[in-house]
Amino acid sequence: MNKKKKPFLGMPAPLGYVPGLGRGATGFTTRSDIGPARDANDPVDDRHAPPGKRTVGDQMKKSQAADDDDEDLNDTNYDEFNGYAGSLFSSGPYEKDDEEADAIYAALDKRMDERRKERREQREKEEIEKYRMERPKIQQQFSDLKRKLAEVTEEEWLSIPEVGDARNKRQRNPRYEKLTPVPDSFFAKHLQTGENHTSVDPRQTQFGGLNTPYPGGLNTPYPGGMTPGLMTPGTGELDMRKIGQARNTLMDMRLSQVSDSVSGQTVVDPKGYLTDLNSMIPTHGGDINDIKKARLLLKSVRETNPHHPPAWIASARLEEVTGKLQVARNLIMKGTEMCPKSEDVWLEAARLQPGDTAKAVVAQAVRHLPQSVRIYIRAAELETDIRAKKRVLRKALEHVPNSVRLWKAAVELEEPEDARIMLSRAVECCPTSVELWLALARLETYENARKVLNKARENIPTDRHIWITAAKLEEANGNTQMVEKIIDRAITSLRANGVEINREQWIQDAEECDKAGSVATCQAVMRAVIGIGIEEEDRKHTWMEDADSCVAHNALECARAIYAYALQVFPSKKSVWLRAAYFEKNHGTRESLEALLQRAVAHCPKAEVLWLMGAKSKWLAGDVPAARSILALAFQANPNSEEIWLAAVKLESENNEYERARRLLAKARSSAPTARVFMKSVKLEWVLGNIAAAQELCEEALKHYEDFPKLWMMKGQIEEQQELVEKAREAYSQGLKKCPHSTPLWLLLSRLEEKIGQLTRARAILEKSRLKNPKNPGLWLESVRLEYRAGLKNIASTLMAKALQECPNSGVLWSEAIFLEARPQRKTKSVDALKKCEHDPHVLLAVAKLFWSERKITKAREWFHRTVKIDSDLGDAWAFFYKFELQHGTEEQREEVRRRCEHAEPRHGELWCAASKDIANWQRKIGEILVLVAARIKNAF
Repeated sequence: MNKKKKPFLGMPAPLGYVPGLGRGATGFTTRSDIGPARDANDPVDDRHAPPGKRTVGDQMKKSQAADDDDEDLNDTNYDEFNGYAGSLFSSGPYEKDDEEADAIYAALDKRMDERRKERREQREKEEIEKYRMERPKIQQQFSDLKRKLAEVTEEEWLSIPEVGDARNKRQRNPRYEKLTPVPDSFFAKHLQTGENHTSVDPRQTQFGGLNTPYPGGLNTPYPGGMTPGLMTPGTGELDMRKIGQARNTLMDMRLSQVSDSVSGQTVVDPKGYLTDLNSMIPTHGGDINDIKKARLLLKSVRETNPHHPPAWIASARLEEVTGKLQVARNLIMKGTEMCPKSEDVWLEAARLQPGDTAKAVVAQAVRHLPQSVRIYIRAAELETDIRAKKRVLRKALEHVPNSVRLWKAAVELEEPEDARIMLSRAVECCPTSVELWLALARLETYENARKVLNKARENIPTDRHIWITAAKLEEANGNTQMVEKIIDRAITSLRANGVEINREQWIQDAEECDKAGSVATCQAVMRAVIGIGIEEEDRKHTWMEDADSCVAHNALECARAIYAYALQVFPSKKSVWLRAAYFEKNHGTRESLEALLQRAVAHCPKAEVLWLMGAKSKWLAGDVPAARSILALAFQANPNSEEIWLAAVKLESENNEYERARRLLAKARSSAPTARVFMKSVKLEWVLGNIAAAQELCEEALKHYEDFPKLWMMKGQIEEQQELVEKAREAYSQGLKKCPHSTPLWLLLSRLEEKIGQLTRARAILEKSRLKNPKNPGLWLESVRLEYRAGLKNIASTLMAKALQECPNSGVLWSEAIFLEARPQRKTKSVDALKKCEHDPHVLLAVAKLFWSERKITKAREWFHRTVKIDSDLGDAWAFFYKFELQHGTEEQREEVRRRCEHAEPRHGELWCAASKDIANWQRKIGEILVLVAARIKNAF
């Protein structure tokens, strides 16, 4: 054959080709190229070299030094301020004074750097933020789109088309090999084909059937058909019966392995083994090699130190988790032989053994360790019959009579009468156990219980629980006068026995007494320990904190006792009286509140708020004469108090005593004239329909208090009510000249212009107001709403963006911005709002309304609860909540919202004030206003 000529022969080499590079035969460097190898100690060639230069190493050092010394003193390397770049004196000696100078300069540099550090870091941070704002990352640009990915369903995700594929059809759609299991009948059919041949091939006898082309030999195309025992002798048929037998045998072996458990019951149902195959899987999660290593290590530990109990326990547990329960049992029993005095080994053996065997193991353990409490307890646990348990525990108590644990276990199984007898024996055996003494005292009669507790005190003079139980016992039997004495004696006795009085523990005990209904004991404990270990200047602050803590733990009697004690110590502290009054208002009865307020005003007659609370309590109870008498006493104590005058006027006007109210106001105007008194006078005449009198009073008031914006507002509103637009506009304009920073005045003027159709003028007024009052969210909000009401939604959105730039933390603006967005974008906007104003009630209310609009009822209710909890004074939140419950809640839920709203007495909110300040609703109660506002709300969000 002629070999083909290689195609690359005779052609020029490719660019960069190096012959032999592939097999490592490249160019190399020899010593002759780089010079002879010289040791540092070798002499140099110059025979007459001076000392210090006679070896190769010396010359190398000199040349390095010369390089170092050769500094660049060129003019280009010189700076007028810093000098040369290098050190001019580096070659000189470095002495101690040089080191000191360097340390001083370094400290100065560090100090200067620290002074500039904050400014520099702040500047760098601002530059980075500015850079991030100008050039946001792609990730930030698409953040809102990414948020929407959370809403994509699995079906939508799967229906997204794939990107184009450049591969051909065969590569794109490969045909997978289809593998089908071969049935037994197929083997049997082909095995039977051997029966047709009657003659024997001579090669078969010669080679033992190795080359037979037919099935049954080693070269058969259907391997596995000739497995021993599967073919009956003399025929070519597959014996299916034997396969079934083998399978059954294997399954029996597996079932017998897992059928036994610690309790001796079968873990796997043999009939339905497929349902419980998990029990056959070992529960360990480690690698099999790790188990082998652990087994080897533990074996080594057992062999080197066979009397070490943890080694046997660890070995048994290892076998247990790997599913070899019998091996584990054998190991632990071997352990009990090697360590017969180890309590843990015996307990482990009892745990691993099934039922009766475990009892036998425990019995053996008791013989070796007759004093072990844990083994006796385990023996009792193994018994199922109560009588057997009692027998075991009584036997145990014969051997270990001073074990509190055994006595407690034994007493728990007895009836009360038997328990009492056993406890009387128990306290003899264990006289230092407080629990046993207290348990006995509970079971005894009153007289005997007293004796028991006295004995307990003698035996254990350092435990406070015995004294507290004694006090509770006296209280339960009506001897409340003894309670205080017992607690005082307890403190004295414990101190005498060297016990430190831990204030926190005693307060905790008092709270427990309160919850158990022992009010006198709880109050006595509080009075005894409340002042212990507190500095004089910290007393008030600490006691108020303690009272709040008790209220939080629902221990109201403890809090009441703290307030009572604090008021004894600080009888003239108005703040303490106020807190006690609010506590009684929220948690006490009307009688307890009035009694407290009566004492309060006696001690603090100048505290107007206490007088007013007392009068209000009487008025709410329907006792108007008593309320009047309280206010009369308040007048005596505070002759010219504006608050008391106005409270008296409100009392009379609420009870339709208008003439009395007028007289009171006239008297107040003459004796204590204030802007609020005049305002209330105008308001009374206005609501009663005396417009002329109201206007006259308003003019008189404005002569004295022209800088009080509410008077200008009322003047304008009265004119507006009579449809005198020009006069109303003039009143508002004059008011704004005197009070340019009053937001409500600007809003009233702009709404007046909008109402008569002067949209351009309204817009100009709002722009002017924003110039005079920058960063005012209320004015920005009105501007946005003005454009929205005019139908200019684009301008409204632009204004909102500007407003949020100027007032980024305004919850009112964010809540409006959420509903300015289209429905799909509202969720994203609400997330941004919550980031900026996490605890703003307006934002929380907007989120609740958002969930409401999406019909997520449970979430909406949760957010409404959160809103009214954060700010209970926001009437709008209560109104929306009530409207929500009207549509989606039950009658109980509606009543609960209404009750909580009446208790909170909200005063603020745009919709709330529009209804509550309307003169038509001046006598309406809070519940009525709530219903009224809720009825006005439209579900248009």
